[in-house]
Amino acid sequence: MKALRGVLLVAGALALGMGLLWIGQGLGLVMWPESSFMLADRRWAINGAVLAGVGLVLIWAGRRR
Repeated sequence: MKALRGVLLVAGALALGMGLLWIGQGLGLVMWPESSFMLADRRWAINGAVLAGVGLVLIWAGRRR
């Protein structure tokens, strides 16, 4: 059970980080890499918000007792 909690926490942290990156790229705040199709495209900001939400749920599930 302890291993599952660790997996949930790691997966949640990765999903949260990637979601925040997508939000930044979608809003045009993070313009990296320069040739990315995601830059300044609001759809990616929405996708990032959903992914960040999933990441938060995974972190919450991993921290529950």
